[in-house]
Amino acid sequence: MHELIEKIKDEGEHVGGGIVKVDSFLNHQVDPGLTERMAIEIADRLRAAGIGEITRVLTAEVSGIPVALHVAAQFGARLLYARKSQSRTMTGTYYVAEAVSRTRGTVSDLMVDRRFLGDSDEVLIIDDFLATGATLSALSSLVAESGAQLQGIACVIEKPAEQGRDVLSHLRVPVITLAKILFDHNELRVTE
Repeated sequence: MHELIEKIKDEGEHVGGGIVKVDSFLNHQVDPGLTERMAIEIADRLRAAGIGEITRVLTAEVSGIPVALHVAAQFGARLLYARKSQSRTMTGTYYVAEAVSRTRGTVSDLMVDRRFLGDSDEVLIIDDFLATGATLSALSSLVAESGAQLQGIACVIEKPAEQGRDVLSHLRVPVITLAKILFDHNELRVTE
């Protein structure tokens, strides 16, 4: 997606250690117009990969929510996000999977209320980044535990050097990304 690639080139910043800061438009401050256009492109690519009816779009809080919400709207599906911390209102039973955060270097539990995900659901997983695949693997575990059918995974940005796509290959579903970030001697390169 050309617009996204140009935005990453203009505003993205490599802060070291393979971490790219895109907080001016994707995961701190959000550009609603760009987010909607990305969601339309993701939905078009997923449909071209053979994905049809979707009942749930699943993401992890917080950075994946804006794009996931717009993708859910494209499919007429409900957005469901995995919580990373338990609040007092979380009184039911939950599917739980552990994920390691690439940017924070911490381990967190991803939790989804069992009332909102079940064996009749057709699920897309959406996130902002595909790096190591840890978060996406944890989310796919939640889908599997629920008995729902995982139909596909889509992320805005992929970092191929971290081999997350390989980690997800056993899922045998389409994995779609809109832009790929490569590092060439600490210089940021962006491709489709």
